[in-house]
Amino acid sequence: MSEKQFKACIYARLSREDGDKAESDSISSQRAMIREYLSRQDDIEIVAEKVDDGYSGVSFDRPAFNEMMELIRDGSVNCVVVKDLSRFGRNYIEAGNYIERVFPFMGVRFIAINDHYDSAEEQNSSTSLVIPFKNLINDAYCKDISVKIRTQLDIKRKKGQYLSAFAVYGYLKDPEDHNHLIPDPYASEVVRKIYQWTMEGNSLQKIADDLNSRGVLCPMEYKESLGMKIQTIFRTGSKAQWGPSSVRRILTNEIYVGHLIQGKAGTPNYKVRKIVQKDASRWIRVEDTHQAIISPNVFRVVQDLLARDLRISPDQDRAYLLSGFLECADCGQSMVRRTVTSGKKKYAYYVCGTNKARKGCSSHNISEEKLIRIVTDSLRCLVQHVVIAAEFLQRVDSLPEKDPEVTNVDTQIVHLTEEIEQNTNYMEKLYENLSEGMINKDEYFQFKKTFQERISKAKQAVSLLQKERQAVLDGKRRDMEWIRIFQKYDGFKELDRKMVAEIISRIIVHKDGTIEIITKFQDELRALEKYYPDAFGNDDENRMEG
Repeated sequence: MSEKQFKACIYARLSREDGDKAESDSISSQRAMIREYLSRQDDIEIVAEKVDDGYSGVSFDRPAFNEMMELIRDGSVNCVVVKDLSRFGRNYIEAGNYIERVFPFMGVRFIAINDHYDSAEEQNSSTSLVIPFKNLINDAYCKDISVKIRTQLDIKRKKGQYLSAFAVYGYLKDPEDHNHLIPDPYASEVVRKIYQWTMEGNSLQKIADDLNSRGVLCPMEYKESLGMKIQTIFRTGSKAQWGPSSVRRILTNEIYVGHLIQGKAGTPNYKVRKIVQKDASRWIRVEDTHQAIISPNVFRVVQDLLARDLRISPDQDRAYLLSGFLECADCGQSMVRRTVTSGKKKYAYYVCGTNKARKGCSSHNISEEKLIRIVTDSLRCLVQHVVIAAEFLQRVDSLPEKDPEVTNVDTQIVHLTEEIEQNTNYMEKLYENLSEGMINKDEYFQFKKTFQERISKAKQAVSLLQKERQAVLDGKRRDMEWIRIFQKYDGFKELDRKMVAEIISRIIVHKDGTIEIITKFQDELRALEKYYPDAFGNDDENRMEG
């Protein structure tokens, strides 16, 4: 028997991602078909077998394919056999380049069994002409599958389904629905602590250090402790630790408020596998998809704090009480804290940041002790006013009922209810009119149908209005939650950082010692004052003389 001329490598590929059928295109099926075919070829010897299981045909950068190409380069293989062209690849440009240029140049025979293609029989010109079209069809098929998958994923995201492989720190995947999140009893408490410490003025580094010193596992280590095998770019040592960046990621993630924001990144198309960040306008945001760990107000306060210039000194790990809130009335720049020593005692005061940098503005200053006293007295007065007004209105939940929007809906419901009663009365009189001969049977049934339709439409309208009314009330009650912030500070003894962060927007310092306190609830306070102006008196709680 003469020596066989070709040394073949069997190549098989399977990818669930591009929609391949598991049964007909399984690796075992491909192997069996190729081996059966080669058993009938006297001039071909099988010397290698390479399998890419779980790799898309769009890209030719596959481990087993690259190994096969190495065998071709060193001369160990000069024949490649696949079940069909789609198993070889679905990128028609690259597939065509290998079949028509690379393999012929390297002296490699290429066989696609189901497509009846064998490069050793190129005299069959009709087959050679069909191959590019088949490659194009395979490419188009892959594109179509990619579009369908992307569309389906976007539909799921818009429905509020969580699609990431792992739950974000603080949550677990619901055992009954893996696309739904439920709070993790342990990690959710860590998240709450992080937000609380931030509101109390702790720096991100201080929070990270405290978590590490307490032995709290960072998100990645915690997930691995639960048996999850993850890969991340955030590991910097043998054991990952908490750091300022990991703390900030938790503090800026809206998922803790109960909202999902997905689709922030993705591949540009089905041929490019590199992940790129998408413009914010293309993100998919769905609210109230799962139980919140952090309240919307706390989240807003923390975002505000992160955006401020806190100027924590090197020897401090916590922001000063009013740091980041003080503003010069003349130039609008931040007021900077300075200290002077007199005897054995240190005195702190605030000066204009522009003047301190010798870039202009006046040299006015105010002592920290005096400033804190003024702010404390001002907030104590404001809190008292709000609490008195809320008590006068008896229940906070009753406030929205007086809203004009709710009243307007109530008026519409009353009119529709009257219409229902009126048409019901007309229907009750119909039979009497029929009996007295005022209308005939045809007219009876016609009028009855008309009145029934009017009643049905009115009832549907009432149902919709009641839902609308409830939605308005729910929204208004959420809007009234700011009152509860003031109520929890009723009778406070000493001003703290958390209270400042929750209530104050900025404190404007004038050079004559006058300060203005601008709260975060200016519009709400004005609206509340309309309900009960006597509670606020004639004092201006946002402007006090120093």
